[in-house]
Amino acid sequence: MQFNEYYNGRTGLTVGIKQRLFSETSPYQKVEVFETDTWGNMMTIDGLVMLSEKDEFVYHEMITHTGMFAHPNPRRVLIIGGGDGGTAREVLRHPSIEHVDMVEIDETVVRAAKEFLPDVGAFDNPKLHVRFEDGIAFVKNVTDPYDVIIVDGSDPVGPAVDLFSETFYRNCYKSLSPQGILTGQTESPWVPSYHPGIKKLFAHLDRIFEVSRMYLAFIPLYPSGMWSLAFASKGIHPHDPDVMDRVIKGTTTMENALRYYNPAIHQGSFALPGFVREILR
Repeated sequence: MQFNEYYNGRTGLTVGIKQRLFSETSPYQKVEVFETDTWGNMMTIDGLVMLSEKDEFVYHEMITHTGMFAHPNPRRVLIIGGGDGGTAREVLRHPSIEHVDMVEIDETVVRAAKEFLPDVGAFDNPKLHVRFEDGIAFVKNVTDPYDVIIVDGSDPVGPAVDLFSETFYRNCYKSLSPQGILTGQTESPWVPSYHPGIKKLFAHLDRIFEVSRMYLAFIPLYPSGMWSLAFASKGIHPHDPDVMDRVIKGTTTMENALRYYNPAIHQGSFALPGFVREILR
C-alpha cells in the first residue's frame, strides 16, 4: 500500500504505508495517521502531509527558533495552529518562556497527535495552554500582547485559507509587543501554484512590518523538499549582531536537543536562490 500526494499534475510524493492507524473527518477536515515503511508515523490533513516522526524536527526547529532567538526576552508566545505539538515543544526549550497559547481550531488533530505521535508534542508542560478556537478570530481580540507569534498552519485551503490574508497579519501586528516577532510557513517555491500566494503574503508583510524576510528549510516529505518561511518584526533584523550572539549562546545550551537549526543555518537560511527572489519581485 502507498500514499500519494500530487502537487503539480501527476508529479508528487509517494510513501510506502504499512497500515492506517487513524482516520476521522472533523467538522473542518479529514485527519489521518499512517504507519510508513521509512518515516515512522505520518499525519496527513485532507490528503496533504503535515509531518512524520522522522523529519518533523526540521520544520519545527526552523519555524520556532529563528524568531525565538531573535527576540531579546520572549516570555509570551502565541502559536496559531500547531496541533501536533511540535512547535510548542521547541518554544518551551527557551528558559525565558512563561506562557504559551496554542490556538488550534481542530481538537481532532491534537487527539490524533497525542495518541499516534506521542514524542512530538509537549502537551504536559504547565506553561502550555491549548485553546480549541479559530486563530483568525483569536488575534482580533488580543489584549495582553505576545512577544512572538508563530503561524503554524496548513496549506491555504479550508479553515487555513485566511491565514494568508492581509487583515490577519495586521491583527497579528497589533497583537505583538513593541519588539514583537512573527514567523510562519509560506509554502514551496518549486510549486508554481503556490507562487501567487507566496507573492501576496510577502507583499502583506512588507506593508505591515518594519522588517520582512523569507528564509528556507529542507523538509523531505513536503512538496519538492524545499520549503519557505517568513520572518517579520517591528524592527529586529534576523542578522543583527545581538541576534547572532543570542543564537550562538542559546544553541550551545540546547546543542543536544537541536538536530537541524544552528548558527550557520540561521545565517544561511535567509540566502535566497535567484528563482526564489524572482517570485517575490
